[in-house]
Amino acid sequence: MSSSYQYQDVGRDLQKKMLGDWYRRLENAPRDGTPVAYLFISGNIGELLRSFGFELLYPEVNALQCGIKKVAGDLILKAEDLGYSSDVCGYVKNDIGLATSGNRGPFGTLPKPDLLVCNYSGCNTYIKWFEALAEHYDAPVFLLDVPYRRTGETQRQEDLDYVVAQLEQLARVCAEMTGKPYDPDALSAQLENSRAAEDLWVRILESAQHRPAPFDAFFEAVFFMAPIYVLRGTRECVDYYEAAWKEIEERMAHKLGPVSEERFRVVIEGPPPWPNFRNFWELFKRWGVCCVASTYSKVGGIWDFGLRHDPRRPMESLAEYAVNCYTNWDWTLRRHMLERYVSDYAADALVIHSVKSCRAFSVGQADVREHFTRSRDLPTLFLESDLADPRYFSEAQIRNRIDAFFEALEHRRVAAVRPVA
Repeated sequence: MSSSYQYQDVGRDLQKKMLGDWYRRLENAPRDGTPVAYLFISGNIGELLRSFGFELLYPEVNALQCGIKKVAGDLILKAEDLGYSSDVCGYVKNDIGLATSGNRGPFGTLPKPDLLVCNYSGCNTYIKWFEALAEHYDAPVFLLDVPYRRTGETQRQEDLDYVVAQLEQLARVCAEMTGKPYDPDALSAQLENSRAAEDLWVRILESAQHRPAPFDAFFEAVFFMAPIYVLRGTRECVDYYEAAWKEIEERMAHKLGPVSEERFRVVIEGPPPWPNFRNFWELFKRWGVCCVASTYSKVGGIWDFGLRHDPRRPMESLAEYAVNCYTNWDWTLRRHMLERYVSDYAADALVIHSVKSCRAFSVGQADVREHFTRSRDLPTLFLESDLADPRYFSEAQIRNRIDAFFEALEHRRVAAVRPVA
């Protein structure tokens, strides 16, 4: 990047430093006497745990880091040697392989959990995953049961009340474990930081409505979204998004984008294939493809639909957030999200990356393809591999499908503007 630009690469470089510092804190937690809680990204209520002094660890983040660092394959095989089936979630098997290998990964040695908080939000595999970890670590589990968000209804108050009652129970568990009483002011201060970061993150996401889009809402978003999931509620998270927004502003001012020439704008549904992330991105880049909106960047929060944490209503706000994450919506609501993205971001096509080992996330994607192809006349590309298991990624096959799709899309565009003889 030219030295004439002041803020370029800030988002990537600062995120890398922050995650490195976070993993070092986790590694040092046992020596420092800091309690550690494991929980999941989707609908996570990390601010409540942090208000009691817990350091937080997210097994999905460890799994994707192992995928990017090319070590997930061996860890998955270790889990399969223990009896886990080939069709079990790749994230789960990566984590089991990691746990049974001394918790030593490319990010250092991870601490054992003092508390497992299974925030069950949309994926029933979470429950079995944390049951296995509880047995392995001999650690207590708290199951936060989050009701599914149903189609055609406004948010049910009784659902929120149900989650609030559980959060209050969790607060009592944390107070007993740490010796610290529940402090609503401390939690509200965390949520004030969360709200500020969420406002900035939405600005970044919505910048992709510009032409050319200054930001890839899938391939770049996976880096930019990390702080709002693993460090949300902290001041350093707000500082990160203030710096990242300056980078995006500078890109817009100079018409910089993630591809040298934006030829196609797409919406992407599904997570990335982490072990082959860079190659997967390059297969789209070579066609001048920019993802302008994605569902994966919303698995931990749908803030661009108006959701915000509210420090004035701490427990209720956490409950609203837990219920309203993308993985906790049914497919009708998810389809409406995709329709809005296609319209608001002027997308040329929809790309679906289906994950072989994730039935909870992938079931229904074929119906979504059918809906957009037949009812919306929107070109839709369906790809299949895995988010963690490198055995399911066939680069030659995926390249052929991508090339054929965008060749056809280019031909369709040319034919649409060709004058009638």
